[in-house]
Amino acid sequence: MILKDNHAHLDLSGTWRGIRMMLPLAAFTVAFGLAFGVAAVHRGLADWEAMLMSLFVFAAPSQFAALELWRSPLPLLALAAITLAIHTRHMLMSAALYPWLKPLPRRQQFAMVILLTDSSWAMALGEYHRGERNLGILLGGGIALWSAWVVGTAIGLAFGGGITEPERFGLDVIMLCFLLMIVVGGNPRAVMALPWLAAAVSALMAYWWLPPYLHVMVGALTGGMVAVLLPGRWFGTSAS
Repeated sequence: MILKDNHAHLDLSGTWRGIRMMLPLAAFTVAFGLAFGVAAVHRGLADWEAMLMSLFVFAAPSQFAALELWRSPLPLLALAAITLAIHTRHMLMSAALYPWLKPLPRRQQFAMVILLTDSSWAMALGEYHRGERNLGILLGGGIALWSAWVVGTAIGLAFGGGITEPERFGLDVIMLCFLLMIVVGGNPRAVMALPWLAAAVSALMAYWWLPPYLHVMVGALTGGMVAVLLPGRWFGTSAS
């Protein structure tokens, strides 16, 4: 399917390329899914409940947060508030992708970002800045990570053991390191260090002094506001 504006297009070869590019990270995503499956068993979730959560929610931070609140009756308002706080950053991520997605009809734009993750976003955005216009990169990356997450959950549920403390093996920072590698590899402008620093400092302060999970929202909003308030000429003259 060839789209007119900005030469953006979506095809099977691009989707497969996105899948292949995400395969190394997908292997680690299986381990995270396994840990979630094990934790779900320990929290008393039925296998079908945990599988449906991974199939349709596909959000590791909010799924683990939900397990912490899993009791009867379910605190639905608290679950909704925490999920919103954790995933506020997706508004900024989607906005960053809008120039690429703009040629698509609205319903297809939503369909393209339904499997969006931090890592697939960073990979796809880096490729976009390097001239890539095949939207299959974004779609394929999401498919690879979603499949790995679901498979990992199923393994954790099936065996009930495995990795219960991924931080012991450094698995809890794999996605962060991957994200940083892609962002730095994209030759970011020096001026972007200011929003990143503001986001990091505000997120750390919120992590120490605010209720759990709010630091994600605080960091995302602070970094975004700083970037918006910076003089436009800085972006025009900054060296990469």
